[in-house]
Amino acid sequence: MSAALALLLKLLPLYVTVALGWIAGRFLEASGRHIAGIMLYIVTPSVVFSGVMAAPLSAEVILLPALVFGFCTVIALGHMAIARKLLSDGSAAVIPLSVGTGNTGYFGIPVALLLFGEEGLALYIVCMLGTTLFENSVGFYLAARGKYSIQDALLRVARLPSVYAFLAAVVLNLSGASIPDVFVPLFDNLRGAYSILGMMIIGMGITSFRGLAGNPRFTALAFFGKFVIWPLVAIVFWWVDSALLGIYEPAVHQAIFLISITPIAANTVVIATLLDASPRQAAGTTLLSTLFALGFIPVMIAWVF
Repeated sequence: MSAALALLLKLLPLYVTVALGWIAGRFLEASGRHIAGIMLYIVTPSVVFSGVMAAPLSAEVILLPALVFGFCTVIALGHMAIARKLLSDGSAAVIPLSVGTGNTGYFGIPVALLLFGEEGLALYIVCMLGTTLFENSVGFYLAARGKYSIQDALLRVARLPSVYAFLAAVVLNLSGASIPDVFVPLFDNLRGAYSILGMMIIGMGITSFRGLAGNPRFTALAFFGKFVIWPLVAIVFWWVDSALLGIYEPAVHQAIFLISITPIAANTVVIATLLDASPRQAAGTTLLSTLFALGFIPVMIAWVF
């Protein structure tokens, strides 16, 4: 009970940040679209680069982002097929992002730090990179395909710097290079901006608190994929690896499970806003999932850990 209460208190500042974003959008006319571009092309690649540079890399650890990326992709494609049959308002393209990934950075990192400490946090961040790579490749492509041709969508994916930042950091890390001390404060500040701006953009996307769910079918499908299917996939992997494969230690299973129970990613709103792909629907459902996670995460952690 005390652990659940500690988690609740740890998460409260995130909700205050969402509220500040709504105030900025509602009364200061702040543009979520401009911030979305900054997040996608500058801040997120910087966080990916510094995270990989700080991680102790081995063959098994390097494969973790690929493993999480695979889970994201399979879940996303399965729900995309369902969404195309259920949704006719143009929002189906946002479903893969909504269910495939999660708010593993802005929301998950504070929780991981509370649960695992500094050492476990590094392992969590490596796993988290799989969701970041999904967002900036397959997820972005599927969202863009809702408005653009295959060629245009692929060109937009090719322009995203996060994938290149990840590959460059892996090469530099394995070669023994490190971030110069003079630039460490810069990357620390960008990591802080990543959390603050990422949560604020959710609030900026809400012009009215009435009808947050938007299309109920969209919200129901997004919640089912994010809070039912993803945790089930993580639990099945945990059991299979523990009982049969024996590849990873329990800390990895716990990190992937935490990824699976995070709410819908704020970057879903970032990408939907940038592509003008049902951004209000994405923002409303993301905010609802964030509110739901306030109670869902402590309960799941108390049950599983």
